Amino acid sequence: MSAYIINGLELAKEKRAQLAKEVEQLKSEGIQPTLAVVLVGDHPASQSYVKAKQKACEEIGIRSKLLAFPSDITESFLLEQIQALNADDSIHGILVQLPLPKQIDELKVIETIAPQKDVDGFHPLNIGRMMTGQKTFLPCTPYGILFMIQSLNVEIAGKHVVVVGRSNIVGKPVGQLFLREHATVTYCHSRTKNLREITRQADILIVAVGKPNLIRAEDVKKGAIVIDVGVNRLENGKLCGDVHFEEVKEVASYLTPVPKGVGPMTITMLLHNTIQAAREQKGK
Repeated sequence: MSAYIINGLELAKEKRAQLAKEVEQLKSEGIQPTLAVVLVGDHPASQSYVKAKQKACEEIGIRSKLLAFPSDITESFLLEQIQALNADDSIHGILVQLPLPKQIDELKVIETIAPQKDVDGFHPLNIGRMMTGQKTFLPCTPYGILFMIQSLNVEIAGKHVVVVGRSNIVGKPVGQLFLREHATVTYCHSRTKNLREITRQADILIVAVGKPNLIRAEDVKKGAIVIDVGVNRLENGKLCGDVHFEEVKEVASYLTPVPKGVGPMTITMLLHNTIQAAREQKGK
């Protein structure tokens, strides 16, 4: 039997309907949730991501403010712009679209964003709070993945979660979120030996490495939940994930597609974090 395909678009639509009601409630209290989006340069993928985020904001009533700068701006100028957004009480969330030009230190930029406005969940203070189980903004893609699996009403506690990938944006934090849910977590990466032996042990397999069709049917335990975070463009122009969809759907019990899988949930959790930021800043 083929896997149940987890429809990220439908899940996102349901969650956003709930978020729209929360925005209306905040507006009735005199709060207009507002997200500032900082875009540097004219990278096509970054421009596309920013447009998608702004459109999602508009659909549920969040105001978005775009600050677009040329790719040759200085690091000091960009940091000044972020500090101004930190000081602006009308701005509740700040998102800096990555990657940034080589003359700008991304970590320095992330650390400049006020933690209470860091709706991407990348600030070291918020990462530390996540690691220690405190309330904070959770990184959007890992949070979206957790939400997707929770929506299946399957038991997470005690399950073996294998994460392929160790990026600061997805791999590392998603493992921590599942650890918080009492799963046993194993990280794999480019230097892992006998990768297949480990992935075949996974009850929940999360793949985020950016290598087209890396995971095949023989890499997956029968009945596993497989979450494909990779988005890769093939030579023929088609998008595919890190998981070979046609093969793995015959082995897994649940599987996310690419596109229309994890991506819509990432943006949805950004909206969630922005609303949370507006609510918390209201009471400061």
